[in-house]
Amino acid sequence: MSEDTGRLFCRLVEIMSRLRSPEGCPWDREQTHQTLKKDLVEETYETVDAIDSGDMEELCGELGDLLLQIVFHAELACEKDDFCIDDVLKGINAKLIRRHPHVFADAAASCAEEVIDRWEKIKSGEKGFQGRTSVLDGVPKTLPALSQAMKISKKAARAGFEWPNIDAVVNKLEEEVEELKEELKTGDSERISEEIGDLLFTVVNVARWQNIDPEDSLRQMIRRFSARFRCIEDAAKKSGRSIED
Repeated sequence: MSEDTGRLFCRLVEIMSRLRSPEGCPWDREQTHQTLKKDLVEETYETVDAIDSGDMEELCGELGDLLLQIVFHAELACEKDDFCIDDVLKGINAKLIRRHPHVFADAAASCAEEVIDRWEKIKSGEKGFQGRTSVLDGVPKTLPALSQAMKISKKAARAGFEWPNIDAVVNKLEEEVEELKEELKTGDSERISEEIGDLLFTVVNVARWQNIDPEDSLRQMIRRFSARFRCIEDAAKKSGRSIED
């Protein structure tokens, strides 16, 4: 971090305030938390794409776009006296220090798993978390399904609801495949849908046991499939044939 970091961040906040002012940009003045939701999600996924591509110049740009969304929402809240960007920064600074006592206090942590366990214990005692009645509370329903399944599975496992080993998870996976085969014979779309859900949830748990992000695995597979399909398309065009041929 350079001496310019604070100055540059303050400049971004000032620019956002100017854009929202009566003399600012008509489009920016019309935006609300609700209208910006899709932009926040879109910028997040564009950042993920940049990470996956390995293009650091692109990642730098996308992180800027993502930071803009944070400053934009903070400015909207500040205009209504809900909170300001200072409150956002104070909150995250305090949270990081509070949840890392092995760094900022005298606690010890020998491994990442121990850090995660302590993080969850500290989190459960904080304001906003004390009224939760289930360990599964707090998982955003807007998460992509695979990510939501992963978070729920991790929470359930920490609570003791877990397979004894990876072999048991794989056995469950094979069992779900057989159940899906049986339902496919019936043609009952509702039951088939349920079995596909069971199968996908079990696949997520296989990924969890291997410390693999299923969303990332699926994205990689989609990229591989897309690359292969484009090769097939190109070959078909060069030979004057269609893919169906």
